[in-house]
Amino acid sequence: MSVFVIAEIGINHNGDINLAKKMIDNSVSAGADAVKFQKRDINVVYSKEFLESHRESLWGEKQRDQKLGLEFNEDQYKIIDEYCKNKKIEWFASAWDLNSLQFLSKFDLKFNKVASAMIVDTKLLEAIAKQGKYTFISTGMSSFIEIDNAIKIFKKHNCEYELMQCVSAYPFDDSLANLNMIKKMREKYNCKVGYSGHEKGGLAISVAAVALGATSIERHITLDRTMYGSDQAASLTPDGFKNLVVSIRKVEKAINGDEDKKILKIEEGVAKKLREHIKI
Repeated sequence: MSVFVIAEIGINHNGDINLAKKMIDNSVSAGADAVKFQKRDINVVYSKEFLESHRESLWGEKQRDQKLGLEFNEDQYKIIDEYCKNKKIEWFASAWDLNSLQFLSKFDLKFNKVASAMIVDTKLLEAIAKQGKYTFISTGMSSFIEIDNAIKIFKKHNCEYELMQCVSAYPFDDSLANLNMIKKMREKYNCKVGYSGHEKGGLAISVAAVALGATSIERHITLDRTMYGSDQAASLTPDGFKNLVVSIRKVEKAINGDEDKKILKIEEGVAKKLREHIKI
């Protein structure tokens, strides 16, 4: 089965539906299997004091202005839903609270996503698992104990899941990627394990994750890494994302071979030529 490639649009659209459409277009063109967004009820996720605090942004001078500016409403998500259907690409979103999960239930989505921040929210995990949709679970900022607790919930509800090795820094230094966790979690939990990357740039770590057995790859996509937004610096441009998908598909072919070491048909003539002077 092919590695499932997710183009994380997240909040890189900056509340602009036309930017979101362009990112969807570029994700399709790059060969991504799905695009992903983030959905929050800001009055649940953030305190009133925080929302009323000062922050200069494109939308105003308070945190509330900025957080609201990054959220799409139902009409906008209907546009996204229809647009993705026309483009023949799956879309889904990580719900950060129960209200957002209920909101996303208005759409016929195949997948759920547990953001790293929410892996300790047992009420949200219960609600997600009850839906029974295939769920990607990012494991940034979490210990094995917290992952254990999350998995117990999904097993209790017989909900299929896939863990994702993740480092929750935006961006982070390459040396912190800890790709060995892909094998470790696969063996420990006997499940698929993908990789959700926020590294500084480039493709090497994500491609290496595939070589180490990652079954899914999620990377942020942006139109311009200098755009406003905290995730832009850890994102790939459209060309970068296209190169990522090409590289992933090449590595898939390279690691999908016969485990029996033998002389290949294409090697027979070469072996005869290069070994003809050897007397056995």
